[in-house]
Amino acid sequence: MSSSPPTVRRISWPAIIPQLLLVALLTLVYTYAGIGLPFFFAALTYSFIAMMLKKTIAKDHRQGIRFVMQKQYPAAIPYFEKSIAFFERNKWIDEYRFITLMSASSMRYREMGLCNLAFCYSQMGDGEKAILFYQRVLSEYPDNDLAVAGLNMLTSTNPSRDQTVPPLT
Repeated sequence: MSSSPPTVRRISWPAIIPQLLLVALLTLVYTYAGIGLPFFFAALTYSFIAMMLKKTIAKDHRQGIRFVMQKQYPAAIPYFEKSIAFFERNKWIDEYRFITLMSASSMRYREMGLCNLAFCYSQMGDGEKAILFYQRVLSEYPDNDLAVAGLNMLTSTNPSRDQTVPPLT
C-alpha cells in the first residue's frame, strides 16, 4: 500500500541568523562595488550559492527524494544509503549545514536519510526493515517525531510487538 511521502520541515531559527548575515555582507560588497540594486544581487547570489551547494553536496539525497516523489522506492534506497554514508564520513558538513549547505533545517541530512530509508522500506512492504530503521533513528535522534509516527503506524497492527529501541552494534 503506497501513500504520499511524509514531509516535515522544521526550521532552526538560530540557523537563519548566519544566512541573513551573509546576505547583509553580500549587500555591502555590492554597495561598495557601486552595483545598483545591491540587495537584489545579494539575494540572487545567496540563492545561487545555496542551490549549487545543495545540488553538489546533497546530490544523492536530492536524487533519492526525486525517486520517492515518483514512488520508485527501490530506486531511491541506494541514493539515501550513499547520502547517509557521505554525511557519516563528513559529520562536520551535516553539523554545520546552516553554513555548509545554507540549510535552516533543524533535522540533519543523515537523520532525514534514515527516515527516508524507513519510509521506502515500509512502502515496499518490508515492515521489519522499516521498523529497524525507525528504531535506529530514535536511538540516535530521540526527538524525531517522524520516526515516532512511522514506528507507531507500523507497530499498531501488532500491539504485542516489542517497541523498545535496541542499542546499535
